[in-house]
Amino acid sequence: MTVENQILAALPSEVFKRLDPHLHQVSLKQGEFIHRPGEPMSYLYFPMGCLFSVTITMQDGSTAEVGMVGRREVLGINAFMGKSETTQTEYVVQVAGSAMKIEAQILRQEFDRNGELRDVLFYYTQAFLAQVSQTAACNSLHVLEQRLARWLLETQERIGSDYLPLTHEYVATMLGVRRSGVTLAAQKLQERKVIQYRRGNVQILNQSGLEASACECFKTIRTEYDRLLGSV
Repeated sequence: MTVENQILAALPSEVFKRLDPHLHQVSLKQGEFIHRPGEPMSYLYFPMGCLFSVTITMQDGSTAEVGMVGRREVLGINAFMGKSETTQTEYVVQVAGSAMKIEAQILRQEFDRNGELRDVLFYYTQAFLAQVSQTAACNSLHVLEQRLARWLLETQERIGSDYLPLTHEYVATMLGVRRSGVTLAAQKLQERKVIQYRRGNVQILNQSGLEASACECFKTIRTEYDRLLGSV
């Protein structure tokens, strides 16, 4: 089979063959919650076309995204680190699509006995921590227009499409800002003809122009992923 998830593609063929009978393809809808704070994590997901947001909701109900997981990643890394792992974060489907799902117990057994699988997942964990760290700094230090451009590029890279089915309201929630701010920032990018947006859809028209509009964070995160995981 063609492996569309880059973590699965990076596994040695013998490891993949052992996991393959336990991988099940699932279709996921936008807005579907995969995990809520405090719940046990029983499955991991390898996205092939969908995109997950890792979010945190504060006591006042406000929510912000702290990480995203797409075809270059795996969702649920806490699940293979112990027997009853959970997290304070939520996992929600940001872009609908498919993923390969596997029981955490199965992956954990293979993780415990196979050094090559451990290496891939440890490298990935480092890469994901780099993404989360860079995102936290970006949210504190960079202006919204730069952050929006970075966020659109991150989304594009993880679903492999220039067409992003996202409303301004949804983007505002993920960035932890007001919708009106996202609308103004998107207008500036559209005036520069790097994106076009219509009723719940954003299209990237000019990749290099959007990268020039973004802060340094997109390229920094991509460089870390390439360094740790290669160009698989």
